Parts: sequence; C-alpha cells; structure tokens
Amino acid sequence: MTVTDPETQAATWSPGAEVEEDVDETDDMPLSTRLSIADTLTLGNATCGFLAVYFTTTGVLIPHLTGSEDGGMTRHSAASAVMLMLLASVFDLFDGLVARKLRSSAMGAELDNLSDLISFGLAPAYFVVVWGMVADDAYQRVSAVAAIVVLLAVVLRLARFSCVTMPNGVFQGMPSPFGALTVVSVVLLGLPFVPTLLAIIGVAWLMVSRVEYPKPRGRLAVAMLSWIVTSMGLLAAWAFEAPGGELLLQTACALQVVLGAVIPLFATARRVNAFRDNRRESRAAQLP
Repeated sequence: MTVTDPETQAATWSPGAEVEEDVDETDDMPLSTRLSIADTLTLGNATCGFLAVYFTTTGVLIPHLTGSEDGGMTRHSAASAVMLMLLASVFDLFDGLVARKLRSSAMGAELDNLSDLISFGLAPAYFVVVWGMVADDAYQRVSAVAAIVVLLAVVLRLARFSCVTMPNGVFQGMPSPFGALTVVSVVLLGLPFVPTLLAIIGVAWLMVSRVEYPKPRGRLAVAMLSWIVTSMGLLAAWAFEAPGGELLLQTACALQVVLGAVIPLFATARRVNAFRDNRRESRAAQLP
C-alpha cells in the first residue's frame, strides 16, 4: 500500500493547478479549430441561406400544396427569402474584408465555400423549384431541371475557385452571390415560362464561364452594398404593397438582369482590346 505524505501533497498541489491545466489544453488546441471573426460572419451567411429555404417552404410552398394560399403572406414570405439571400451576400462581402484586415482561421476558405453553396446554390435553386410548382404556366419537371443546373453551376464555380489562381482583383465566371441574386431577379420579373427558363440557364452558364468579373473592393464594394440595401428596401415596399412598390421592384430586377448581361460584354471587349494591343506590340517589336 502506498502512503502519501500530506505535507508533500500540499507542496506539490496548488488551487490553480486545474485552471492552469485547462489553459494549457486550450493553448494546445489546433489553430484550425478556432473560429475567427471572419468565420463567424461566414456562419451568418450559411444561416441566412437556410432561413431563406425555410421561408420559401413555409410561406410559399406549403400554403400552395394545402390550398391555404394568402396572397399577402405569400408575398411577405417570398420577400423575406430574397432579403435573407441579400443579407447572406452582405455577410459574404464582409467576411472577406474582415479576413484581410484581421485574420482568418485555417477553416476560413472551406467554411466560405460551404456557406456559399447553401446561400447561393441551394437557396436560389430551391426558389426556382418552388416557382415551377406555384406558377400558373410552369412545368414542374422542367423547372426542377433548371434548378439542378443552377445548383451544379454553383458547385462547379466554387470548386474551380478553390483550384484556379486568377490575377488579383478578378473572378473567373460570375460570382455565385451575383448569380444567385440574378436568378431570383429573373423569377421575380414574372416573365413567361420559356424566357424565364432560358434566362436562368444563361445565368448558370455565366457562373461556369471564363468571363472575368471584378472583385468587390473599394468603391465597387460600397456600390454593391448600397445596391443590396436599396434592393432590400424595394422588397419591403413590394411585400407591404406600397404604392408603386411592384413597379420599383420589377425595375430593380430588370436592372440586375441587365447588369448580369452587360458586365460580360464589357469584360469580353476588354480582353479583345488587350489581345489587339499585344498583337500590335509584338508586330512593332518584330520590325527592324
């Protein structure tokens, strides 16, 4: 039997020993498991995407399936879902800014891709599916195919972003937040089924294309944030049936779609001009 001397035990143990052990265990925690401020914003992005799906289901799809549709509640739920996607894009904008200013954990890039997949892949694709089920002239199976195309485009877009290194300041392909908001804008325009379907597929193609888009930094980030806040205000006016609210919302949706179509044209023109300038310089260098 081992006998412990009380005086020796008192000398080797102190009240703060357990606290010190807990601190040491925390210090030994791998850096990859610690969340930064930027990671918290990224998780906010994912939460908004999930809530967008929730409002689309409970406020639009279920009332349609049960025959208990209320035009006002459906409008409020659809506006809430789109507002949450807009709020997710705000989180996505600021988590990158915060990560550059402060720090990001080793999980930052993975968390960002997974959150973007929920908010800008699943949420808009689900919005398209529900639109196909509740619209009068829609075809459910065709709209489901369009939704799958949107989801796969975002998956490929995010996977390529993780593998391909682009020049500083540009994205290859339409950014997924911009693409998601453009898809939703196409649906809210209320165009006939076929033009809406073609526009949705066109946006999906732009997300996986090689067209270069500028990153939202500096003045462009401020302009993007202002546009998001303005869109939220227009959605609120539409949801509460303010005078002229529907017209203003359709104008904003049309502008979003036009921007999605015009930016690639400017990018293509810039690449063509750069190619011509390079050819001229090479020819000038070959002259004696």
